[in-house]
Amino acid sequence: MRTKFVLFGMMLVCLLLQCSLMSAISIASIAPNLMIVFTVSFGLMRGRRSGLLIGFFCGMMCDLMYMTLDFYMVGFHAVIYMLIGYLCGYCYRIFYDDDVKMPVLLTAAADLSYGLAVYAVQFLLRGRVDFFFYLGRIILPEMIYTILLTLITYRFFLFINRKLEKADKRGVDSFV
Repeated sequence: MRTKFVLFGMMLVCLLLQCSLMSAISIASIAPNLMIVFTVSFGLMRGRRSGLLIGFFCGMMCDLMYMTLDFYMVGFHAVIYMLIGYLCGYCYRIFYDDDVKMPVLLTAAADLSYGLAVYAVQFLLRGRVDFFFYLGRIILPEMIYTILLTLITYRFFLFINRKLEKADKRGVDSFV
């Protein structure tokens, strides 16, 4: 139960950092996506089920934080993040924790997929079809910026996850 509270607290901190600090360090209105980094990292470290749940709650928090008058869009980010967390959880068994290449590659793929999904739903369906402009000006720069953020934050997330796993193991061993 303690692990769930810590993960939820980390989600809230990441959301607050996403809304405040990340927008403050944006370059040309492009900010890194810390919530994707969090979802990918914990999907990799904890598996499909945890990745799915963490992704759903991260996406729902983003939906509620950035909600406009488009109430039909509530849940859009939740579905995208949920899929990202679940798919990254597939790599749980084949991935070595200390190696940062897998989280970087999966974060790049996740951010690219996220950008394409946002483009398809929020721009393409509204008649704005200048895909290459959107790809070159928003999707790829955000992906690069998010990869750089992954290189900085992944080790911290790994440290927290190891502490949580150690506390969980210690809690289970006390009952035996």
